[in-house]
This record gives sequence, C-alpha cells and structure tokens, in this order.
Amino acid sequence: MSRDRVQVIGSSNFIYEPPQSALTAKRILVKPNLGYPVPPPVTVSLKVLATVLTTLRQKNPQAEIFIVEGVCSPVSLSEIIRRLGIDQILGEGIEVFDADTLPLTEYPNFSPQPVRFKSMFAPRLLMEVDCRISVAAFKRTTLKGEPLISASLKNLYGLFPRKHYHARSLSSRGQLHRPSVPLILQDVYFCIGHLFDGAVVDGDRQFISLDWKPDRGKSISLEKVFWGEDLIGVDREACRVAGEMIPSYLERIDQLRQITLTQNEE
Repeated sequence: MSRDRVQVIGSSNFIYEPPQSALTAKRILVKPNLGYPVPPPVTVSLKVLATVLTTLRQKNPQAEIFIVEGVCSPVSLSEIIRRLGIDQILGEGIEVFDADTLPLTEYPNFSPQPVRFKSMFAPRLLMEVDCRISVAAFKRTTLKGEPLISASLKNLYGLFPRKHYHARSLSSRGQLHRPSVPLILQDVYFCIGHLFDGAVVDGDRQFISLDWKPDRGKSISLEKVFWGEDLIGVDREACRVAGEMIPSYLERIDQLRQITLTQNEE
C-alpha cells in the first residue's frame, strides 16, 4: 500500500492491512486510545484493536508487540485494561506498558516553524522498535468555542509524560493545551508523529462532546474504519467521510511538510 493511500471499509467487515514495515519488524509498538475508563467510542473498540493485534500476529508471528498508552484520568492503565476487557485479547508476545513509567528521551522538533517546543520528551521505546501504529477513536470536542477533531495524531498525546506536561491537574497534560491544541499538534507531529508507520481510526461510532470533555458526550453512527500509513491522510479522510471540516492543524502540517521537502531538495 502506498504511503498516501487511505483504506475505508465498513466496520462490520474490517480487515486490516498492516504497513510494510510491520511484516519484518522484530518489535512493533501499538498506541491505542485507552486513556479513560470509559467504553467506546470514547476509547477504541475491542473489535478494532483485536483485529489489528491478530493481524499483526498472523503476518509476523515472531514479532514482539508492545501496547503503550498513558492515561488521562486518575484510574490506572492496568485497571482500564481490565474494565474495558482488553486483557481478553492479549496473547503471547504482547506486553502492555504505561507510557508514564517508561524511560524517556528528548525528540527534536523537525518542523521548519516550531510553535512552542523545540523538542519534546516521550518514551525512548519509540526509537527502539521497528514499527509504530496509532489506533485511535474518532472524536469531536469543543475548545475555546472551536471544534477539535481527535483521531490518530491527537491520540499520540498519551505518549507524553504527565510529570513533564501537566498543568493544574496532575491527571492531564495541560501544557499541551497552550497556546492551543491545534497549534501544539504541529509540534507533536514533527517531534514524534512523523515516526509512525501507520494509523487506524475506529469510526464505527463517532464520539461528540458539547464541550472540552473528551469522555462525556454522545455518539453517532458512522460504521467505518479508516487506515493507512500516513497519520495526516487517515485523519483527513475520516473527517471527509464524516462530514467534518478538515482541521486547520492537518492543513498546516501538510504545508510544513511541503516546506521541509522543498528545503531537502535544494
């Protein structure tokens, strides 16, 4: 599958095609959206995550698979795993790690125009695996009166340690909301997002919050799953199919990627 191709399929017929790098990888990192002790669509569905993990195991039986998530609530990751039934789909060779407990390294920001962070701290494990896949829920919240789409790129917030990026609440990453999430997502992409080999967005039901709370709201039926090798392309296609406006941060990241490409060619 080409880097910019996005697959869209009915959620009842979801069959996953992993990125090429997953087929020969010795170690695969899967970052699912499991930050809250709340069932789908606030978090990714058991069916979609199980399909991804089962397919990775079938395509590459020898690979170690690491599930890495950092929670957004006082409830521990191990308790969330138990409440959501994720422990039922964990087989041999699959390990779960709390991102907040992993050794860290500093990732430089390769954006030609960084917003706030010249570098960001995230688990060193990102550099120690051969393939990285974001498996996200599809959500819309409202921040400062503006809609915010959360999909495979926003899902990466859970990889940043709360001890570095918390604000008033120790359970969240308030520093990553200043000056705004759409702006900081540009830094997120150019620090760690560009490292990811693939994205899956669970759009069986789209979660919609009337305010900023990403764990309280309603859901509407979309009955789709989106996947591909480019996080930006996958998130854009999910928005297009759902009838959502394409977020400004996706357009801006594309512009910055083009600037980087042009500079590298000169």
